[in-house]
Amino acid sequence: MLRLGTSSWSEKGWIGPFYPPGTKPGDFLSFYATRFDTVEADTTYYRVPDRDLVRGWSIKVPERFRLAAKFPRSIVHCGETEKPDATRVLCSDVAARDTERFLETMAILGPKCGPLVLQFPYFNQSAFAGLRAFLDRLDPYLERLPKAFRYGVEVRNKSWITPELTDVLRRHRVALVLVDLAYMPHPADLAASMDLVTADFLYVRLIGDRKAVEEKTKTFDRVVLDQGARLDRWAELIKTLSVRVPETSVYANNHYAGFAPATVRDLMRRLGVGDESDQRVSS
Repeated sequence: MLRLGTSSWSEKGWIGPFYPPGTKPGDFLSFYATRFDTVEADTTYYRVPDRDLVRGWSIKVPERFRLAAKFPRSIVHCGETEKPDATRVLCSDVAARDTERFLETMAILGPKCGPLVLQFPYFNQSAFAGLRAFLDRLDPYLERLPKAFRYGVEVRNKSWITPELTDVLRRHRVALVLVDLAYMPHPADLAASMDLVTADFLYVRLIGDRKAVEEKTKTFDRVVLDQGARLDRWAELIKTLSVRVPETSVYANNHYAGFAPATVRDLMRRLGVGDESDQRVSS
């Protein structure tokens, strides 16, 4: 099973090139689910979602749909500003309480719930002395998580993507989130020297370079960067790794090339999946 979608569905700039003219924001997700079979909810990073909100999401998507989501910032970041508070990451009373609330709320989705991602920020040495110190915090947290969900871990310290990290994730059957982010190594390069498969599913995020895209557009209604070469590499890597797992989920951000739906379609063509006759998503 190969699922491809976007990171969020709420971009108003998509009205016209993706959503039909006149589509109301409350109808975005219902329409989106007629074009893609998965989406990543970005809004959950900023707060634990309301139960009624998640119930509404579930009503708007079909049974085959999967809605992935990020763990709240209060668990993985904990800072009041852009700087994370490592003394509270994964271990504060707030983090414990919000973990329980978040999982209880996401359970409303039932089988429509996709993987849940712990997206960590970059941590300098004043936050964690090194990977070992971070793993001493992460390992017991993953152990406590209920097994009813699938989880992914994304780190933004490039030197931390080592067998020491993947061994911990593999022990808990948690996916290493494979990211295409400006300052991180491309996973295709990492795959040459280490095994990136740590769970029974793959989770890919095409994040890109926010600054480079926003220098060209802030409306996100068209492709402004040619990412063809990078997408070629992703297609080959996904083909190679996906045969080892039952399910692969890939999510594209607007900041990857300027218009996430077109990025998804572009990657679909390279993978040989999807309906290329669907012209509703323009690039």
